Amino acid sequence: MMEENEEQSDGQQADFSLKKGNYEEEEEEEEEEGSFRLHIVTWNVATADPPDDVTSLLHLNSPKSPDVYVIGLQEVYSGPLRFMSDTVFDDPWSRLFMSTLAPRKYIKVSSIRLQGLLLLFFSKLEHVPFIRDIQATYTRTGIFGYWGNKGGVSIHLSFYGHTLCFLNCHLAAHMKYATERVDEFEYIMDTQTFECKKAPRIVDHRLVFWFGDLNFRIQDHGMHFVRSCINDQKYNLLWSKDQLTIMKMKEQMLQEFDEGPLDFQPTYKFDLNSDTYDSSGKKRKPAWTDRILWRLRPKAPPLDEQDGSGVGLDVKQLKQLEEDEEYPLKIRQDSYTSIMEYSISDHKPVVSIFTLELRKMYTTPLVRLQPEGDWSADIDAMVLYSPLQPFPSSTWDWIGLYEVGFTSVSDYITYTWVKDDEVAFNEEVIQVYVGKEEIPVRGGECVLCYYCSTLQCIIGISEPFKVHESKVAIEEGFVHEQINGLDKTTASEALWN
Repeated sequence: MMEENEEQSDGQQADFSLKKGNYEEEEEEEEEEGSFRLHIVTWNVATADPPDDVTSLLHLNSPKSPDVYVIGLQEVYSGPLRFMSDTVFDDPWSRLFMSTLAPRKYIKVSSIRLQGLLLLFFSKLEHVPFIRDIQATYTRTGIFGYWGNKGGVSIHLSFYGHTLCFLNCHLAAHMKYATERVDEFEYIMDTQTFECKKAPRIVDHRLVFWFGDLNFRIQDHGMHFVRSCINDQKYNLLWSKDQLTIMKMKEQMLQEFDEGPLDFQPTYKFDLNSDTYDSSGKKRKPAWTDRILWRLRPKAPPLDEQDGSGVGLDVKQLKQLEEDEEYPLKIRQDSYTSIMEYSISDHKPVVSIFTLELRKMYTTPLVRLQPEGDWSADIDAMVLYSPLQPFPSSTWDWIGLYEVGFTSVSDYITYTWVKDDEVAFNEEVIQVYVGKEEIPVRGGECVLCYYCSTLQCIIGISEPFKVHESKVAIEEGFVHEQINGLDKTTASEALWN
């Protein structure tokens, strides 16, 4: 069977090389300027189970679909039994978002959880090979820094070459702890680090999004005045007493973060399953506890404002200045609001839509790959791949076979180790073997993805292709009902054993 594949390989590889050349020409012609839509959600879900429908939360009926979804949750239920199962399997909230977005060709690129804090990053499939160097980390700030009920979780990545960081925080509660909230935020900013020369700290990133249940309250004003302003939609009368607004006037680090106007009613605290503010004996005052801010890295002073030589700037600042000029990045906030229809929590979710305009630092994926010939579980298969640019390959790199509409990197049907299963190669094209016993018996629409372990991301995705249903399985009497979709089943194992 291997010999049959080898006999066909010369023609296949020539065809692949030709396609590769055409592909590179197309990429060179591609626009380097890009406009991308980001949809960011923050929601303290107060240990509630997910709702049945998140259409409004994700604006699924909007004519403009986002390129990226970033979802930050706080107080996800983390009781001992649930939390242990969630460490093995995806939690209910992650499963809901994955199952909702996968049919729309979004995959979960990264996620991180710290007890009740959860951060999810989804991208349209077309952008995935250009999202690289993905890392995630967390910081505890609850009870002496050991308990994870408060703190921050973050995802660092390179998006078409631009370093981005998404930070989801849950800070100290109660009116009197505004200063402690700022201290916790600064501690998170100072202590979180990444293995990245360009952006080892959060402040080094080209763009940072900071969001979460930041717990800042409206001080001084009495309950009657606050509720009257909300009822009359005169939110601007409350802004001057918002603690985050006040603290921004005092703290340099906070001043570097921008926020849109709070033109929506405070999102905390509501009676459950209602739009009524706290009617309990505590009568907590409404507040904008749930916020979304952003920070574009401050630019170094232009050389013509110095002495023209860059004296006074260190090497890193000079590189940043050159990068800012050669690869500009602009951000615009298109909307900032709450979604009032959800009432499973005492908080309302907050959503912000951003447009990023940037010049791409690269427009070509690191790897081009495709299946060789027809694929089915009746014959051993080959993958052809070709590096288009140098990248840090390793023995842990693998190529996965995925069903079209897959949910995440780990949602593969099967995989093959690139180095272990390499069959033949030349300077342009490398062949990798896939055994027929690994190929789904029922077949279906699939894609191949090359995963780079060093960069911790997918660096190449094939065009969709058809895996044919096994003729042997049909002849042996295995009908559709006996073969469970694209998963390896008892039927297929029995067939090949």
